[in-house]
Amino acid sequence: MSFEVFLGYYTGLRLLDDHIAFQTLVYTAVLVHLSDGIICRVFAGRDGYSRNLWTLYGLVFGLWAVIGLVFFPMLWGRFKK
Repeated sequence: MSFEVFLGYYTGLRLLDDHIAFQTLVYTAVLVHLSDGIICRVFAGRDGYSRNLWTLYGLVFGLWAVIGLVFFPMLWGRFKK
């Protein structure tokens, strides 16, 4: 598996367009993951979690970190009862 294919599936962008140019893929992946890092930072600060740690999670894991940060507190609240 080449780096291009890995990056495409890791970011999910290859699922949208399987013939995406490598340069476009890289630029879009960087932009999306930066946005996810910022979103995680905002939500983490609002909910009392470590902003720096969740920013890093958002940069590395992208949308999966955002989903985890948004939905985990709701699920955790159900299990605490």
